[in-house]
Amino acid sequence: MSSTFWLTNALLESGYQLDNGVITGTKTECSHLLIKDGKIAEIVSSIETFTDNLPKKDAKRLLVLPSFIEKHCHLDKTYLGEPWRAVIPADTVVDCSEMEKRILHSLPTTTKERAETMLGILVGNGSTHVRTHVDLYPEIGLRNLEAVKQALDRFSGKLTHEIVAFPQHGLLRSQSKSLIREALRQGADLVGGVDPATVDGDIEASLVEMMDLAVEANVGVDLHLHDEDYLGIFTMNRLAALTVEAGWQGRVAISHAFALGEIPDEEAREVASMLAEAGITIVTALQHSETMPPIQILQENGVTVAVGCDNIFDSWRPFGNGDVLERACRLTERFNLRNEYSLSQALGTITGGKTPLDKAGKRVWPQPGDEANMILVDASCSAEAVARRTKRKAVIFRGNIVAGGLEND
Repeated sequence: MSSTFWLTNALLESGYQLDNGVITGTKTECSHLLIKDGKIAEIVSSIETFTDNLPKKDAKRLLVLPSFIEKHCHLDKTYLGEPWRAVIPADTVVDCSEMEKRILHSLPTTTKERAETMLGILVGNGSTHVRTHVDLYPEIGLRNLEAVKQALDRFSGKLTHEIVAFPQHGLLRSQSKSLIREALRQGADLVGGVDPATVDGDIEASLVEMMDLAVEANVGVDLHLHDEDYLGIFTMNRLAALTVEAGWQGRVAISHAFALGEIPDEEAREVASMLAEAGITIVTALQHSETMPPIQILQENGVTVAVGCDNIFDSWRPFGNGDVLERACRLTERFNLRNEYSLSQALGTITGGKTPLDKAGKRVWPQPGDEANMILVDASCSAEAVARRTKRKAVIFRGNIVAGGLEND
């Protein structure tokens, strides 16, 4: 249960500094926030005199930002907690999946232990919501799901979560329909899929089966789509049509979507409009080695873009540190987003769209009534926090400090 206290002397963004109509900086004001019942109950200026005897925690003029969302990770795949090992090269997604299966089965640590290690890192870096994909295939059954659920239960007071029932080896190829259906009965929140063309070998059958499972269970969809160029674009077009047909707008995501970055910009705009109409979110992990979907084109055409870490030290990539703020910074570097407004708005890709200010410089977050899910950082503004990957001093989830710490007044 969260306590009631005043978070004192916290910096909140209050507007933009303008020079001839151009945003050149961000204004802040020092405020006190009343935290009660897991929410922000009141916001007052720091010059106000307290009339109650509630406990006070001093933010010491640290900047308050909304806590982060890790939109794409694999808690069951990580090697965290294991000795170092680099990736063994594989030619295809199928080859890597088979190799990964053998390696994970050989590890002395349990899936639950490694997942808990990763969750601790995610929370410490400011993520208080996690979407994790969990591999399901006949040889493993639901054991990965059970282990990940146990790990997430250990963190129930520190974050919320979504679990994607993920047929890494192909929904059709591994004949996992009944397994996915059972996983949804046992607590998974979304249906996953992977490369309907190159892994499953049948775009139409794979997508239809995936959508049928989602509609049957009344859950969302998150498709891994690595397929390139116009093959990937065809798959997106067909998924968008099925999404609209099912009335599933706003409940479908495509992770990776590399193909969007491999077609001319004008065509990408047409596809973006189609994705926006279908309410399909694009989730990217900003891998250095891959072609990226054109983030600016997507956002300009109304597509929601989210960022996740994806692979964190596993069979696919030896990299990753569980820090989605680092990924948001990578996005700004990759797409040359250097000005104050662009940097500050990039924060929305890791907060579910929450940014302190809108384009007009009006504060939209935080407001009284918002959940007290926030991070205190040593930065002057959100633009600096993104560009400099600033250190997180404290992480608060539903009014409780779950990482770092603050001193009492």
